[in-house]
Amino acid sequence: MARRTPVPRIVLTSVVAWTVGLVIFFPILWMLLTSFKTELAAFSSSPSFLFFHWTTENYVAVWTRSNYLEYAWNSVVIALGSTLVALAISVPAAWSMAFSPTKRTRGILMWMLSTKMLPPVGVLVPIYLLYRDAGLLDTRLGLVIVLCLSNLPIMVWLLFNYFKDIPKDILEAARMDGATIGKEIVYILAPMAVPGIASALLLNVILAWNEAFWSLNLTSSHAAPLTAFIASYASPEGLFWAKLSAASTMAIAPILVLGWFCQKQLVRGLTFGAVK
Repeated sequence: MARRTPVPRIVLTSVVAWTVGLVIFFPILWMLLTSFKTELAAFSSSPSFLFFHWTTENYVAVWTRSNYLEYAWNSVVIALGSTLVALAISVPAAWSMAFSPTKRTRGILMWMLSTKMLPPVGVLVPIYLLYRDAGLLDTRLGLVIVLCLSNLPIMVWLLFNYFKDIPKDILEAARMDGATIGKEIVYILAPMAVPGIASALLLNVILAWNEAFWSLNLTSSHAAPLTAFIASYASPEGLFWAKLSAASTMAIAPILVLGWFCQKQLVRGLTFGAVK
């Protein structure tokens, strides 16, 4: 007979989970509320939480001042482009390391992961000079390349951990039936690894959408995504808190909606194989 979890423990776990969730969500809620305040109310030293004069003038000002749709389209193209290119590279790489490992496989994976520990500012100058000479500054292709390379180690690690838990007997049976490597990946491995691939895709889209460092340093106007759209409301005259909050809300709204609808798939893929 299975042991039942004590009720006090369930209550304590729920309270802790809700507390952590509210603490994480509070800054987003505060930003949303600030976007409906006037600049004077947003800059007040004693701001009110709910009882203030609600206004949509900040959203109107942001929409009329900036071409939001152009920034949003750049974000969509860059996020999806870098994700698809990274997927095309990471799937074969993870397949090779998971099903044909060598004594150097673990070292290669650790080396790839160690590149994420490098501060981006440390390689900004050489990448900027390379992009300048190659004509990739302020282009979507330039951001697709740098974001693909930046997030590739994470995708390889996620897919490697997912692939290695798939029974090798299935792939060996396919090889005995004459399946090529391409058919093995497309028709056998990919359908079995849909949750892992989907979670890697979603995570990469989120990381690419939220990337600000490379967007601000490698673009100016033509290929600027929504992160540059937010930064445009920081001016030498000061920060316009209400308009900045409205711009931030408009920038994060699409990815928040995507994350909300895909949260089950994302959690399922990221936790697959965590419990044996």
